[in-house]
Amino acid sequence: MGILNKITRKKIGAVSFFLLIIYGCVVLYFVLFSDRLGRVEGYSTYRYNLIPFAEIRRFILYRNYVSTEAFLLNLMGNLLVFFPVGMLIPLWRTKKTGFIRILIYTFLFTLCIESLQLVTRVGVFDVDDLLMNTLGGLAGWVCYCLALKVFRIVRKRCRKNSRREKE
Repeated sequence: MGILNKITRKKIGAVSFFLLIIYGCVVLYFVLFSDRLGRVEGYSTYRYNLIPFAEIRRFILYRNYVSTEAFLLNLMGNLLVFFPVGMLIPLWRTKKTGFIRILIYTFLFTLCIESLQLVTRVGVFDVDDLLMNTLGGLAGWVCYCLALKVFRIVRKRCRKNSRREKE
C-alpha cells in the first residue's frame, strides 16, 4: 500500500468515524427524545420484552390492526436503522473487520440503546429489537463486503486497461 493510499485510507476512516458519531447521536435522539415516536413522556414502570420473537410475531399476526407505518417501522425499521453500522465500522477501522467483530459492535451498540430505554423508562427494552438491529448491522456489513469486492474488481480491470494503453 503506497503512502497516497494510506493517507486516503486515513481520510476515509476519519470521515466514517465522524459519520458514526453523527449517526449515533441521531439514533439516540429518535430513541430517547423523539415526539414522533412518543418519547416525550416516559412510562411509570419499566417496560421490557425478554421473550425472543414475541413482538415480531405480534406485529405479523396483528398487521391488519396496526397501521402500515407502525408495522414497517417496527419490523423493517429495526433492520434498516442499523444497516449503516455494518457499513461504516469497516470503513472507520484500519484493520480488517470481520463478521464476529461487526456482530459484537452492532449488538453492543443496540444493547446500550435498549438499556438506556429501560433505565430512562422511555420506550421498551425489547430482545426482538436486539435481534433485528444486529441483523441490520450484519446486512450492512454484507453490502459493504460486496461493494468492496466490486470496487476491487473494477480497480483491477482499470489497472489492466491502463497497462495495455501504455504498451
